Amino acid sequence: MAQDGKIRVGIVFGGQSTEHEISILSARNVLAAMDRSRFEPVLIGIDKTGRWRLQDTQKLLASADDPRLVEIEGGEPISMALTFASDASLPTQASRVDVIFPVLHGMLGEDGALQGLLEVARIPYVGAGVLGSAIGMDKDVMKRLLRDASIPVANFRTVRRDRFEADPQRACNELAVLGLPMFTKPANAGSSVGVRKVTNPQALADAVRFAFEFDTKVIAEAAVSGREIELAVLGGTPPTVSPAGEVVVEHPDGFYSYDAKYIDAHGARLDIPARISADQQRQAQALALQVFDILECEGMARVDLFLTREGKLLVNEINTIPGFTAISMYPKLWALSGISPTELVTRLIDLALQRSQDRAGIRRSLV
Repeated sequence: MAQDGKIRVGIVFGGQSTEHEISILSARNVLAAMDRSRFEPVLIGIDKTGRWRLQDTQKLLASADDPRLVEIEGGEPISMALTFASDASLPTQASRVDVIFPVLHGMLGEDGALQGLLEVARIPYVGAGVLGSAIGMDKDVMKRLLRDASIPVANFRTVRRDRFEADPQRACNELAVLGLPMFTKPANAGSSVGVRKVTNPQALADAVRFAFEFDTKVIAEAAVSGREIELAVLGGTPPTVSPAGEVVVEHPDGFYSYDAKYIDAHGARLDIPARISADQQRQAQALALQVFDILECEGMARVDLFLTREGKLLVNEINTIPGFTAISMYPKLWALSGISPTELVTRLIDLALQRSQDRAGIRRSLV
């Protein structure tokens, strides 16, 4: 804790994933929302080579809105050991933080890797634990668990790279049972990176190969004709859920692609709240809470659903470190519920500290 009694919050962002730039945009908004009367931010940027560097708060706050124009600044290199150390003689900016706020979207940040590191270091952190993070990141495992719990999901198939390379035609034939159109995507990625909509059989193999550029496992999903509904969940005892919002895609890609989300200012429209019936609202909220519980989530999550033309709700996916960018649904949904970005960030940090305190009493030895 800082000498003035403030809680030192390490905001970790950037990282070695395809969502590096989106992470920077999210971190900027988390920083801007942070209550400086209670918290002292310590910015820890991870560049694309994996180096940890201290970052300047004013430079981050002044960074661009366009993900193509942001990057981790040079900054002073730091060791993870310094970040986790408790030696008061260390320089102020390198001394131990009290809690980590991970804003690392994608692999090596949202998939349990960082969470495992923080568990070993016994540093409190915001969001889902190792298990919930890993499950939420792997769309194949996530959907299998939901299906086994009788939660409705779109039809899907998966293929691993070695099996595809051994016999591409056979692998494509197995995926083709889903029918057309279908979507192919890396099993472990977000922000619609590596996603293609396949509308003819000849394009399937190329779409799968493209997805394999970002992961060693690819998931193919039958296209769902319906509306894209999203809800925000905030941990606690019990967790709470926001009203639903809707993503209305207006981009030439025809789906909520990376460009539609982050590049084209008119690529998508967010209707907050979603124009759905009160009964559909209740069903969506109940389903989001179920998903949060089944997938072992904590702290925060955004649950994405499809509302079909027949009025049926299907689960698309869960995001355990949802976006905090200026256009992100998660903070917008809580703002609709009367929770400001500052209050939201404060609640998330308090939840992390409470979880750490609750776990402190767990026995770690039989001696």
